[in-house]
Amino acid sequence: MSATIILKRLKKEYKWSGPFLKFENPLESLVATILSAQCTDARVNMVTPGLFKKYKKAADYLAVPQEELEEDIRTTGFFRNKAKNIRGACEAIVKRFGGKVPATMEAMLTLPGVGRKTANCVLTQAHGVVAGVIVDTHVLRLSGRLGLSEATDAEKVEADLMKHFKKEDWYAISTLLIIHGRTLCMARKPKCPECFLADLCPWPDKTE
Repeated sequence: MSATIILKRLKKEYKWSGPFLKFENPLESLVATILSAQCTDARVNMVTPGLFKKYKKAADYLAVPQEELEEDIRTTGFFRNKAKNIRGACEAIVKRFGGKVPATMEAMLTLPGVGRKTANCVLTQAHGVVAGVIVDTHVLRLSGRLGLSEATDAEKVEADLMKHFKKEDWYAISTLLIIHGRTLCMARKPKCPECFLADLCPWPDKTE
């Protein structure tokens, strides 16, 4: 099956060894993931060291005016909405989960501003709980190009990937597709002639 071969080749090509975002606990993972929306991981990793030194507990994000948090995360872009989501999630964590980031998909999805992508990131990377496949823009794009899913909705793409790959490979396939999307299969001007998956790729617009 091509899905199995795709995963095997990706694992051989890319020697990935850890999360893209830097964090030391589930709360930091949650905040970093929220900040990563429409922002590079490199930029987030520049902002979070100072942020995590200032805000150590969920309650700390609620102890300052939203405007102060907005300034602290301004360079990640969309800072007003991100600050609102961080504070909303932290308020729920404090009030309903004893100050601890929940460790189930069901509970994570009750946090304001948290969807399946963010929940999967935190559960898998910080809690070691594999509940699904992380689907970001790279995974969404490559799943279509490689014929792994015909869907355009992230949740439907996730469901397709969960069918194609074994549960123990769900985290690997998402991170490897992200790396491949950044390295060769970019949204614009993909490097198809250099791609080691070209012979398996059914994408009609691939270049020779």
